[in-house]
Amino acid sequence: MADPSSYHFTLPKSKRPSEVTLNEPWYPGVQPFWPACTTKRSVDPILGVTAVVIHATAGSSSAGAISVIKRAKDPASFHWLVPDEDEPQHGQLVWACVPEALAAWHVRNAASHPDVNGGATRVNHWSLGIEVVNAQKNDPFSDWQIEATARIVRHCWAKYPNLLHVLSHAKLDPQRRSDPGSHFDWARFKGLVLNGEAEAVDPLVALAKPLSKLKPAEANGCCDV
Repeated sequence: MADPSSYHFTLPKSKRPSEVTLNEPWYPGVQPFWPACTTKRSVDPILGVTAVVIHATAGSSSAGAISVIKRAKDPASFHWLVPDEDEPQHGQLVWACVPEALAAWHVRNAASHPDVNGGATRVNHWSLGIEVVNAQKNDPFSDWQIEATARIVRHCWAKYPNLLHVLSHAKLDPQRRSDPGSHFDWARFKGLVLNGEAEAVDPLVALAKPLSKLKPAEANGCCDV
């Protein structure tokens, strides 16, 4: 079985794509919560971004994921949210959740890895965070979720000239986190990011629910930093 703590690859400058557009409307009503769940970056908001971190929500809906941004105590945040196949936005759009220019709170300040940015901590200041709605345990990701996540990374790669690392939350914090989990097809995702193939699937395929999909009770524990 795949080990999410090993999910990590680097982006070659020679293959950097041209502009990649996203259908990324703001999640409704999220803007008033930004002051309590984001920080001004300590690095240049373009040149200082060197990593994209992939997460899974450990819950079964976008609303459940957004609840961590809105909570009064210990809020967390992320830049994009990829909807689940049971949601009407699946196959159509990804949610923008906080501005890219701000540091979202998606990784603990103390978390780090020697392979990533020289082992620097305060990852949120030099990274971007993508959350994929998925309960993780016994919950497969849809083809479209993998492809939409890859397209977001390609969007970032085109925009941020010093972006280098694409990695899992689990790599940075393996004692506490396993997301995006062993069901996330990291090999296919990596190929889509690096090669830019099949950045969108047929809508009928995207909206089809895998027969093996299990829907556990929603958990609102994503992004605990």
